[in-house]
Amino acid sequence: MSRVLVTGAAGTIGSAVVRRLLRDPDWEIRVSDHRPAPRWMREGAEVHTADLRSLENARAALAGCSHVIHLAAIVGGIANFHKLPYTLTEVNNALTGSVVHAAIDRGVERLLYVSSSMVFERATEFPTPETHLLDCPTPRSAYGFSKLAGEVYTRAAHDQHGLPYTICRPFNAYGPGELPDPDEPGIAHAVPDLIAKTLSGQDPLEIFGSGEQTRTLTHIDDIADGIVTAMASPAAENEDFNISAAEELTVAEIARLVWAACGRDPEKLRLTHRPSFDVDVQRRWPSVEKARRRLGWEARVDLREGIGDTVAWLRGQAAAAPASYSSDSSS
Repeated sequence: MSRVLVTGAAGTIGSAVVRRLLRDPDWEIRVSDHRPAPRWMREGAEVHTADLRSLENARAALAGCSHVIHLAAIVGGIANFHKLPYTLTEVNNALTGSVVHAAIDRGVERLLYVSSSMVFERATEFPTPETHLLDCPTPRSAYGFSKLAGEVYTRAAHDQHGLPYTICRPFNAYGPGELPDPDEPGIAHAVPDLIAKTLSGQDPLEIFGSGEQTRTLTHIDDIADGIVTAMASPAAENEDFNISAAEELTVAEIARLVWAACGRDPEKLRLTHRPSFDVDVQRRWPSVEKARRRLGWEARVDLREGIGDTVAWLRGQAAAAPASYSSDSSS
């Protein structure tokens, strides 16, 4: 049996990855995060709690592990990218540099680096294949640049030290697990942000920009399955993959789906437009052919069902903490 380390395991995607691994008897699981692990995770996995920016801590976390899924990073929605550009760059590069260094030292069989669709924030080819990275302009956002830098770290470790790797780029993750910030829209991703606004009674519903920007929403369970499938596949060694659903929707269309899933009348939806940010990707639509061809993997969670499940989860959170979801049409 192989042991896999999941960094950033307490995050939304990290938790989904651990749940996916717990269903697979081929893996022993160790998780590492600076945040406390939930009870269900402590019961099913070995827990390492530390700041992985320290090389000593990273080496300790990787001891005895054959595989690493590196998710630890500062993430969030579009507002976070503009609020914390230096912090994102500093922390994410420090985390990846330390974990990759420790993976070299420990001689792991595979490092899977979880990158981001934001490396393609200035894409000009749609649907965007993995090969477009060579021609795509460098990301303008600090977050996109930090994730691209992580890909460079990963490939450099392979080129100089022979570290086997896989790179996975999730696109527009959504699903139960991510709480929006009721006081600062845009810090969380779009789906929980829109759900919280709708559940609070906001009318008209506020969105950033024109609403014509497109996204390809991918459920966290699909992302987790894609990541674990890629980590275990010989065909994924030293390769990169877009891990995504295939349906391109405008932000306005996503808002309409959320509105309906919250039980509101779609015919009564009114949108109001908040000025967007300096970096707001106008089109995000990846090619998923490589993952389908090489890994036999594709996203399976129906978008409407997935949004419905996310609404139900957030309703439960709101019921547990009603003060955090008070009606505020300016939020």
